[in-house]
Amino acid sequence: MTKEKAKEILTSHDQLQVMDGFDELSEDEKEGLLSQIEAVDWDAVDHAGHEKQAKRGEISPLAAVEISEIEKRHEEFTEEGIKEIRAKKVGAVLLAGGMGTRLGHTGPKGSLNIGKTRKLYIFECLINNLLEVTDMAGEYIPLYIMTSEKNHSETVRFFEEQNYFGYPPEEVSFFIQDMAAAVDFSGKLLLEAPGRLATSPNGNGGWFKSLNTSGLLDDIHDRGIEWLNVFAVDNVLQRICDPAFIGATVLDGAESGSKVVKKASPDEKVGVLCLEDGRPSIVEYYEMTEEMRTSFDENGELKYRFGVILNYLFRVDALERHMNDSLMLHVVKKKIPYIDKDKKLIEPDEPNGYKFETLILDMIHMMDSNLVYEVVREKEFAPVKNLTGVDSVDTARELLEKNGVTL
Repeated sequence: MTKEKAKEILTSHDQLQVMDGFDELSEDEKEGLLSQIEAVDWDAVDHAGHEKQAKRGEISPLAAVEISEIEKRHEEFTEEGIKEIRAKKVGAVLLAGGMGTRLGHTGPKGSLNIGKTRKLYIFECLINNLLEVTDMAGEYIPLYIMTSEKNHSETVRFFEEQNYFGYPPEEVSFFIQDMAAAVDFSGKLLLEAPGRLATSPNGNGGWFKSLNTSGLLDDIHDRGIEWLNVFAVDNVLQRICDPAFIGATVLDGAESGSKVVKKASPDEKVGVLCLEDGRPSIVEYYEMTEEMRTSFDENGELKYRFGVILNYLFRVDALERHMNDSLMLHVVKKKIPYIDKDKKLIEPDEPNGYKFETLILDMIHMMDSNLVYEVVREKEFAPVKNLTGVDSVDTARELLEKNGVTL
């Protein structure tokens, strides 16, 4: 993009302030800024602060394959899942774009050591969980790791330094999550440095498009992968490419699957799986009405009791079918570092602008079908979101030890 074209675009969106000091930039900085301007999602920027909550459709409970049924059919499900893995039809996608700031850690969240008497990193826990499955199947599973601009180099270097925790390097690929420009409360684009727009990762809903942008979708096609198990970095107990989960989804004929746990209480802050206008969907805890939170079925259980844990299985062809569909855009207030008119870096103490994100949970509603698969909370759900308290390093350690992991 040329300088003139950039000015034309910025003028049409009342954002010409971005070009202040442009001529003082180095050639590389000029080129970088022009590339960023070309990539701005103007539909999002132009509506910042004016979004209305999307009207939800008709919500109804969605049945799950519950633990009791899984126990009865575990051998059948596992056999089918192992068959898919041995046929090289399964890949794994780790969403690891976050930093460990909230945990008092300066590096990527996955590089946090949660061991007590030995070093045990979050990434290491996840690789160990994956190795349990590959050892069972006798077949390695390709692992695609989504990083962010802020942690990519450090993440790759960390895996190299740790010798990939025993996983074959040729089976691991890294790709960078797409970024989205941030704006202040008046809708003006912010600069985080001279010649660089303030940006942030565009939310975990962008993982498949980012994977495609990186060229790794070609690798998935070349390998003949038909299923992708997508999971978040912060749940150290989750089973990855769980054969029983895969098998149950395949045998059900569904094009996606979601691992869930029963809510610990009506007010637990987790999204729940349901039907929306007859299609699978996830309603966030803050969207639930009082009636939804407290309604019970004939067995005395919550009607909306299956909380998602961000462990999903998708058919690749279903993802490709919806590649260009627009996901709901979530606009969130955040503290956004920026430079002022004097090029001084300001790090605000309070939210000062909007970031734009898409969420993977909204991808479920795109699918024609979704198998809801219940797991035992104490065996598969140990999120590390806080340094102390609920869903913290402390609670994760306690659950790891209960599951026989030496810390």
